[in-house]
Amino acid sequence: MRKEFSAGIERIAATDDKVVFITGDLGYNALENLVEQMGPRFINAGVAEQNMVGVAAGMAYRGYKVFCYSIAPFAVYRCLEQFRNDVCLHNMPVFLVGNGGGYGYGIMGSTHHAIEDLACLSSLQNVNTYIPAFADEVAPMLDQIIAERRPAYLRLGAGGKTPDDSQTYGTFKHVVRSADSLGTVVALGPVVGNVLTALQDEQLSGQFDVYTATNLPLDLPTELAHRWARKPLLVVEEHVSIGGLAQQLSVKLLADGAAPSHFVSLSAQGYPNGLYGDQKYHQQQSGLDPANIVRQLSSLLIAG
Repeated sequence: MRKEFSAGIERIAATDDKVVFITGDLGYNALENLVEQMGPRFINAGVAEQNMVGVAAGMAYRGYKVFCYSIAPFAVYRCLEQFRNDVCLHNMPVFLVGNGGGYGYGIMGSTHHAIEDLACLSSLQNVNTYIPAFADEVAPMLDQIIAERRPAYLRLGAGGKTPDDSQTYGTFKHVVRSADSLGTVVALGPVVGNVLTALQDEQLSGQFDVYTATNLPLDLPTELAHRWARKPLLVVEEHVSIGGLAQQLSVKLLADGAAPSHFVSLSAQGYPNGLYGDQKYHQQQSGLDPANIVRQLSSLLIAG
């Protein structure tokens, strides 16, 4: 999604001279177009993420709209206090952008993974977090971030193209329709690709509706909540369960009196065997791989 993000920023900055881009010494071979176009509005803050966000807050106070870019764990954890105190509590237009959400940086290990980022940020005041599942969602999300002018976090990964005829309900996008749905899958971010692969299994094809959650905190329309009620529901997210999609979604469903018949959550399990590998390896270790999703959905069909 870095290519789509870079193109989106280039488009927005060309027509809005109040847009500033600050990088924490990352983005080589991806952001050179922004360096050329934005000139002094492109700033390399160096490996100093806390200072980067503090500077961004000051610029936002003076009327600028500031993007702060790094890989996801550096953009979130290193400067969480500055983002909370300097940006969120004052509702400043500073936008964190984290590349490689979840286990995206694979073999580089836990210091380079962001599996608690959404729990940290979606709980803060005035924040909206954006989690594109597909690359073509990045541009419209950037437009919304600019239009809202409030603290935001954009979590980038590696995704394909949104399926045709998708439909949006609140902060959910209906990406696979089943004429006679026996259950529902709700996924967060690009891991929905593993769900779509799992549904190619001939025993599961056409049996489930699939939605993605595009933002946290959630906006769950009552009509949609009740559409899911009394059917099996599987939540899939490359994020820890505490503070993630499943936990936030379960609260919304229960508050609406729309409990599913069965509720199963697949989430990031950290490092069960203490080893590191690529992103697919960590997804398999956490049960987020297509094979385990097939097993879970098959069990839900039997239980439902």
